[in-house]
Amino acid sequence: MSNSIEQVIEPWQMENGNVKGVSKEIRISRTAHNLSASSLRKKSDIDLASKVRCSVLKKFLVNLQEVMFGTKLCVLLPAVPLAIIAQCYGVARPWVFALSMLGLTMLAERISFLTEQIAFYTGPTAGGLLNATCGNATELIIAIFALWQQKVDVVKYSLLGSILSNLLLVLGTSLFCGGLVNLHKEQNYDRKQADVNSALLLLALLCHVLPLMFRYAGESAAYSPEATLQLSRASSIIMLVAYMAYIFFQLCTHSKLFEAQEEEQDDDVVCLEETPVIGFWSGVVWLVGMTTVIAILSEYVVGTIEEASASWGISVTFISIILLPIVGNAAEHAGAVIFAFKNKLDITLGVALGSATQIAMFVVPASVLFGWILGINMDLDFNLLETGSLALSIIVTAFTLQDGTSHYLKGLILLLCYIVIGACFFVSSGTDNDHQQNNIDLGLGSSAKGVFGV
Repeated sequence: MSNSIEQVIEPWQMENGNVKGVSKEIRISRTAHNLSASSLRKKSDIDLASKVRCSVLKKFLVNLQEVMFGTKLCVLLPAVPLAIIAQCYGVARPWVFALSMLGLTMLAERISFLTEQIAFYTGPTAGGLLNATCGNATELIIAIFALWQQKVDVVKYSLLGSILSNLLLVLGTSLFCGGLVNLHKEQNYDRKQADVNSALLLLALLCHVLPLMFRYAGESAAYSPEATLQLSRASSIIMLVAYMAYIFFQLCTHSKLFEAQEEEQDDDVVCLEETPVIGFWSGVVWLVGMTTVIAILSEYVVGTIEEASASWGISVTFISIILLPIVGNAAEHAGAVIFAFKNKLDITLGVALGSATQIAMFVVPASVLFGWILGINMDLDFNLLETGSLALSIIVTAFTLQDGTSHYLKGLILLLCYIVIGACFFVSSGTDNDHQQNNIDLGLGSSAKGVFGV
């Protein structure tokens, strides 16, 4: 490992003979998402690359080894070029969809790795802000491309599915498996972090319920779909303000609530991630390149989801709510379960609840405002079935985590809730024709209106 660092660290990154930013303060500022992803990483063997005499080529090969093959998910790497080739040569669209999803599984984990590497040099605050922004970059990029193609329902379903997946599937699997492995140990966690995330999720739920209630309560001559759109945009701004306050709370005033679990992690994870393995500018370049590839594959996913739905005989709703979140967040989910095995539930809760909070309070309102910029009717009215599922999931999760202890039965209950919801969307057509028609009618031209559409 030391040899790789000598090859990638530039002179300007050194200070008093040490790498800038590599301190205990930086190491303990890593988020639960970083720790979760670390469980899927592996030490790269750079002996072959170190024998290259050309320094520029040597540095590139070392970085390539660390970025592309420094994860246990590197077996999915061939899916990325295969998806691009399949798209270019007109292979059956369901194959393009499946290969793109497999490629996104690996790339999402690599984004977490690159943001952590950059955080070593930027400091805890800037690094934490970068992690908070890029933690769910895949979902955000998919939402942007779906909005660009005016597939509002795909955006809503995929984001709703990500929240449900984190709250019920990830957390439920983690608590269930962790409870079975630690059957004779009491599993405890810090309720403070869980309480903060639960409160934010309840605020997000309120902002989703109000447009739905407003639509059903206002089915009179005075009601108009534009009013729901205005309320959604106003609520989205409020949610983003709350999310910025949450980031400030997490990074500045109460950072210890989100960092305490770091000191108890395993020694092998500490040794693997205690120093950067690529340079700052190399990390930036790789991050930009990786984001570009994610954008390409996300466009493929959005463009082929209907064909995959028709070919597989599964509704777009089920694919968006169930399959997309499971495959797209597989690396993060696996890490959460691994730390539950190790009886480190603070990290598991940080991954599951933190990701659900980020999607609900950042990605969803950002999608609404981005649709506003494009003149597309993206609101917070997710229809009765979807909003009801979200409400019950948040409430069940909040009740499950209220006492600060865990056992396998709690995890089993969350998993069964997810299975029931998945079965509901599997048998449902997932289409509200009236609401979909409103999306079409208001799809263009609303951006020319004033603030909140007035």
